[in-house]
Amino acid sequence: MGNPADIENSVVTALVNVLGNKEPVPTREEVQTAAGVIGPMSGWNGPLDGIIDQVLIRIDTRMGAGVSLVDIDAGHDDQWVAKRDNITWTYAQAYEAFLRGEGWAPRLVQSLSDVTTRVLGHLQDPTSEGTWDRRGLVIGHVQSGKTANYTGLIAKAADAGYKFIIVVAGIHNNLRKQTQERIDEAFIGRSSDPDDRQSIGVGLEPGYPNPATLTNIREDFNKDTAGKSGWKLNDFSKPVILVIKKNVTTLKALHKWLKEMNAQGTGQISDVPMLMIDDEADNASINTNKEDVNPTQTNAMLRRILSLFAKSCYVGYTATPFANIFINPEAYDDDVREELFPRDFIYCLDAPTTYFGAEKVFLNDDSSRVILEEIQDCEDYIPFSHKRDDNVPELPPSLYRALDEFIVARAIRNLRGQAGKHCSMMVNVSRFVSVQKTVRDFLSLRISKIRDAVRANYAMPEFSSSQNGYMQRLKAAWSAEYSDTGHAWDEVKAALNSVFDHLNLFVINSKSDEVLDYTRYEKEGVGLTAIAVGGLSLSRGLTIEGLTVSYMYRNTKMYDTLMQMGRWFGYRPGYEDLCRVHLSRDSINWYAHIAQAAEELTQQVKRMRRDGMSPKQFGLYVMSHPDTLLITASNKMRTGEKVMFRQNFSGRLLESYIVSTDPDVNTENFGLIQRYWQEGFGGHEADDTGKGLIFRDVRVEQIEDFLTAFQAHSQFNDRKSDTIAYLRTLTDRHPVGDVLLISPGGIEEDWTLNRQVRIAAGVAGTAWRLNKDRVASRGDEKLGLFPEQQQVAEDLALNGEKAGAVSDYHYREVRKKPLLMIHSLQPRDNPAVTGPVAAFGISFPPGHYDKEIEVVANKVWLDAMQGAPDDPDEDEDYDA
Repeated sequence: MGNPADIENSVVTALVNVLGNKEPVPTREEVQTAAGVIGPMSGWNGPLDGIIDQVLIRIDTRMGAGVSLVDIDAGHDDQWVAKRDNITWTYAQAYEAFLRGEGWAPRLVQSLSDVTTRVLGHLQDPTSEGTWDRRGLVIGHVQSGKTANYTGLIAKAADAGYKFIIVVAGIHNNLRKQTQERIDEAFIGRSSDPDDRQSIGVGLEPGYPNPATLTNIREDFNKDTAGKSGWKLNDFSKPVILVIKKNVTTLKALHKWLKEMNAQGTGQISDVPMLMIDDEADNASINTNKEDVNPTQTNAMLRRILSLFAKSCYVGYTATPFANIFINPEAYDDDVREELFPRDFIYCLDAPTTYFGAEKVFLNDDSSRVILEEIQDCEDYIPFSHKRDDNVPELPPSLYRALDEFIVARAIRNLRGQAGKHCSMMVNVSRFVSVQKTVRDFLSLRISKIRDAVRANYAMPEFSSSQNGYMQRLKAAWSAEYSDTGHAWDEVKAALNSVFDHLNLFVINSKSDEVLDYTRYEKEGVGLTAIAVGGLSLSRGLTIEGLTVSYMYRNTKMYDTLMQMGRWFGYRPGYEDLCRVHLSRDSINWYAHIAQAAEELTQQVKRMRRDGMSPKQFGLYVMSHPDTLLITASNKMRTGEKVMFRQNFSGRLLESYIVSTDPDVNTENFGLIQRYWQEGFGGHEADDTGKGLIFRDVRVEQIEDFLTAFQAHSQFNDRKSDTIAYLRTLTDRHPVGDVLLISPGGIEEDWTLNRQVRIAAGVAGTAWRLNKDRVASRGDEKLGLFPEQQQVAEDLALNGEKAGAVSDYHYREVRKKPLLMIHSLQPRDNPAVTGPVAAFGISFPPGHYDKEIEVVANKVWLDAMQGAPDDPDEDEDYDA
């Protein structure tokens, strides 16, 4: 008899395989009936609710086809896979069977297979003659299954004839080891542990043709291990795969071995088609001075390895493509830029339907209101700008509250039958190892006290247990966060004791010998309850199983680093409603900004694909994207000089997210609004939208005059000027635009807008920086569109088989002209600020990739935008 977790997994897998292809998707009652039969047959005698939940989620998870942007002038035939009838899909079919055995629904496995076939088609046919190389980028989502995707691509590429495969797996040993373990199980089929070379995963199938590997879970590639093997690439009858760290020393050793052992007289390896998968591809572009993760040297070595092969393909995988596309021409030579830019294709993956991502956490107001919790007290204990030797007298109360939430959430998960599943909390508040250890020590002491309190009180009557302070705090966490999750306090209290059965604290960094090894607990049939304290090791690629509560107080403005810190994205079957994310207000604003920017980039890929444009044209557009200022400026302004940038606002919404609270300024601005309103913005009739009025086809000169007269806060004046300048550049193509006066509930008084309530937390002096840097509500750009236009926007949102949520970008596209939105804001939760406050936003239609303006930025501007830096270069979490 296996352990309960194994039995439960086998029941779930059996049910998914039986029901996974049913159309329509089975009901809960149908799954319950089948579970009632299969469960007892498999030896399961526990509750079925948790199993039924897992099955329903898995069989209803779907993945869209995604969209690619290709170089249409390259003459590449992306249908070569279908035209070759001599491919035996041995590795691919074994991988897909492995996924089904892991409980993946058949239709999800099939959709993954379809996507990887499409990506494979963008690679070169490995049987092609001559010399060739292709460069591409696959953009996924943080923690959304990129590893599963590129593993599927590796399997299919091996079947098609790629003989040498390199997976470059980030900059940390723990991430490389994790990737090696996954590749061992899903492709190699044999454990690479030198002390335990048993068949695993796909290798359990009789006759499986195991690929060779020159790396293992303990050792990265190095000259000694390669030299001991004595192998040359042509000696292998099966594919060879290496999983290596993105480290200059490792890459140099691999390059030397390849050159000495395998290159021919020409200096190239001519008869071995090679595929390089660059996982976390953007990480090569970190602006760092650390020698072994130097981006220039790293990129140069990747290029040199690629250039050793006469036939090569490079595919970068990332959830944060900004660093790949915002390549700084001044930082690297032309060769680096040419080689690493994805000149042949960019492929945007769709997130599966059950993905818990940035849209839910940051962009959807209803869900983010529940999930997000603003940290307001950490600065007094562990400030953003602290040093490794700074004294940490105590932890912030908000971190202890987050710990209480985690303990209660784990108890609820146990009540839901998830005791055998992992459940984790992430704490990321410092780049310094010494501070991380101090945080762990404080948490350890608090956990010990809570454990003692729970054991003394969990079975006691409420009138008795409620006298204990720690029990009071746990109940307060339940009351504030989880009282509506279907479990009463008495139930939760009774389940608290089980939380501590397998609760462990870990410090995860490159200097720590603690290993967050979920697999070891799985083998014992145990659901680990883990609290992981760390820095970059938690931030990049490392999977934190069952992540339920996150607490992060870091303020980097680097897109790639910030998004990768978001380990809370992923899949949360059966406990999504329990997840909480604690962040500073600045981080919440920046995550929302980046999530919106990433979504707009994806929409641009789709639009440019429809317009028949290439990755190079997309790259030129993105290099003039407004956010290049925030990504490249720090490289260019080290001496504080002014720098001129090209800017393109095509398809963007620019809003006055920094507004003035000065009553005199707002009196003048509302007087301006009233005057233009009375004049009909140049003599136009207004139509009622139900949420205010719209003036259609207003001359752009009228809109420009209004914006020029509108008094923006001094901190936003530069951006207002840029907005007006860009509007002026579009005049020849868009001589008119729409003006929308937003007034919730309609217009009730003459020349007065109803106010929109906004939380006034970010106020400093007369400057009010709005939450998430947003003024308009999502969906406001739909106002004033005719029904047929709204239908076109909804049609644009359709993507393959999966209907995407229609977004403001789609409304922007069908409007086909600029839109000025005018707002009256009412501050809330800040008695020092009264209203109303005037604000504006202007959205520009997409498609104008050649329309740019010049803007000037300086170090003062950059510091104001970015705040105190949280420089990854100072992190003590790089592997030696």
